[in-house]
Amino acid sequence: MSLSNADRQSSERPLITPSGRSSLRNLSEERPNGRDERPVADCAGKVNRRSILAVFALAGCGFSPALGPGGAAEGLQGSIRAANPSDKNGFDLVERLEERIGRPETARFDLAYTIATKAIGVGITPDNAITRYNLTGLVDWTLTERATGQRVAGGRVENFTSYSATGSTVAGLAAEEDAAFRLMRMLADQIVSRLIASSGVWS
Repeated sequence: MSLSNADRQSSERPLITPSGRSSLRNLSEERPNGRDERPVADCAGKVNRRSILAVFALAGCGFSPALGPGGAAEGLQGSIRAANPSDKNGFDLVERLEERIGRPETARFDLAYTIATKAIGVGITPDNAITRYNLTGLVDWTLTERATGQRVAGGRVENFTSYSATGSTVAGLAAEEDAAFRLMRMLADQIVSRLIASSGVWS
């Protein structure tokens, strides 16, 4: 039995939902159970699949942490002994170095360093009161091979951070100490980056 033109037009007319929105589904596409069984795109699933594929792609390219097993600078772990610190800045610098390259177990290299810092006022009120400081710092460092006494790497790293001098004297001193702590960690990270970059030559 064939449908008349009127029946075809009726079957192709959009459904009007209770909210007043028209449905794009065609009457002829309705399933016997009244549900639309067409697949629904799962955006979260697509994102997850892409993330997993990205991880496999990195692994396929041979990506690995420089200080991890098989990494280019794997031999640095536990092989460098930094000179004993003589003040708070030195302690913070060495602490960060050991966090990054490990505490020396069978040290093959000695790391000597000299730290210099300077606070520069950058925020001044009309009454000439300084409200903010830039704390600059630099470290001259040298890496020496224990067996030969030969200098194998070295250089200078520089950086800065800021702190507020407003509030009480105690608050200002605490802010300065915290800024110095952050600065030493940044400088230590720069030294480690230099060590990793040059380790292929001397490690």
